[in-house]
Amino acid sequence: MTQRLRGRAGVAQRRRRLDRTNGLCEMCLPKGVTRLAAVVDHIKPLAHGGSDEDSNTRNLCDSCHAEVTAEQFGHRGPIKGRGVSRSGRPTNPDHPWNAPPGGGESGGPSVRDTERSLRAHREQFQT
Repeated sequence: MTQRLRGRAGVAQRRRRLDRTNGLCEMCLPKGVTRLAAVVDHIKPLAHGGSDEDSNTRNLCDSCHAEVTAEQFGHRGPIKGRGVSRSGRPTNPDHPWNAPPGGGESGGPSVRDTERSLRAHREQFQT
């Protein structure tokens, strides 16, 4: 496997590569979106036998890098058995994190309704 440069040489190499696109994401630009590149990505990953040559790199923002990396390493869609997407958000639409602000509008009980039900339940079973 090819080794990447470390230390000052690695920093200089990264700066030179980012300067190619003025520090902008190469996947967003064709879509008319201007985002700062956060990562110098290897088109063919070093782990898959790619080289560390400039011609095998591209500048990507964090979201494009996450998408490309997931495709290259076989992680697509929600993480199986975890119930969350790659971003970490729950995939179940009824999960409280996916409820609209204020609650109740998604068809489920609001926080206030839940508190009332809990209070009534406690009162019923107190002796």
